[in-house]
Amino acid sequence: MDKIIRKKYLIAAGVCLLLIIGLMYYYLFSAFSSSSHTQYVYIDNDDNADSVIVKLQQYGTRHGMQAFTTLMRHSSYAKHVRTGRYAIEPGEGAFKLFRHIKNGMQSPVNLTIPSVRTLDKLAGEVANKLMLDSAMLYHALVNEDTCRAYGYDTTTIACMFIPNTYDVYWNIPLGKFLQRMQKESKKFWDFERTQKAKQMGLTPNEVITLASIVDEETANDQEKPMIAGMYYNRLKFRDAEYPEGMPLQADPTIKFAWKRFDLHRIYHNLLNINSPYNTYKNVGLPPGPIRIPTVAGIDAVLNHVHHDYLYMCAKEDFSGTHNFARTYEEHMQNAAKYAKALNDRGIK
Repeated sequence: MDKIIRKKYLIAAGVCLLLIIGLMYYYLFSAFSSSSHTQYVYIDNDDNADSVIVKLQQYGTRHGMQAFTTLMRHSSYAKHVRTGRYAIEPGEGAFKLFRHIKNGMQSPVNLTIPSVRTLDKLAGEVANKLMLDSAMLYHALVNEDTCRAYGYDTTTIACMFIPNTYDVYWNIPLGKFLQRMQKESKKFWDFERTQKAKQMGLTPNEVITLASIVDEETANDQEKPMIAGMYYNRLKFRDAEYPEGMPLQADPTIKFAWKRFDLHRIYHNLLNINSPYNTYKNVGLPPGPIRIPTVAGIDAVLNHVHHDYLYMCAKEDFSGTHNFARTYEEHMQNAAKYAKALNDRGIK
């Protein structure tokens, strides 16, 4: 009889144990979120344990939140809240999520460096994707000492940002972010690209500066090598009229000098601005890029078309492409056709 009673107790205890194990598994290892796609929670410097719970509530199921809260309260997490971007994977349990958040095992951000015209725009776009403060990033980019530390100055620092996509952690510190961009720039300027720049008699910064002008002239990647060849011809041109070199006379540099990027036409009175970016007054390249150029723009300069054109003008059909000319007289004929097309459309 005693054996039967003992056996019943053992069975009951076993059932209870299985129920406990089942409940623990349900709370700790069943899906924290009911979503079928990956979601992300962002924990920043202002967060504490309570605010982390609040942020997670929009993603977690009731039992998932109960499990996460229990794990948090029975650990030292409240004393060591780690910033970062953490993935909530479909089917992932509260235990695994808590382990990632507690140990700072975050998911990287796919950061694409934008091809923008100004450093403040760059800082704003990057700060929208990372925990970085846009004002702090901008001030670093216009600080001579900071720029010098990375091998640039305030006019050339934009050359360090190659507009590719990079995996970076959302909470990357400012210094490490700039170091990463410097590393990626050096990686981009491999032996092949560096040799092509040397053969052109240009530095990587000068290639990027020329590419920024090419990118401003057209969004047509197929035409960029042709435009790059035209500007390169001007850059290297010397004759009796231009013993020191032929001015680039690039309209986009005038827009940049005035910071008037909405201009459709460049009138003569705009060409008198006293600026190192005025390529009508100054011979050679401007001191730095007038935007962060695309990779297509950079490679268009390095692989420019070899021709003898010295002039170009936008086509009168507004196709975004250009008419090229060898002589100034031919160029003026093309310019007249384009001016007439603008006037006919009432574009000022």
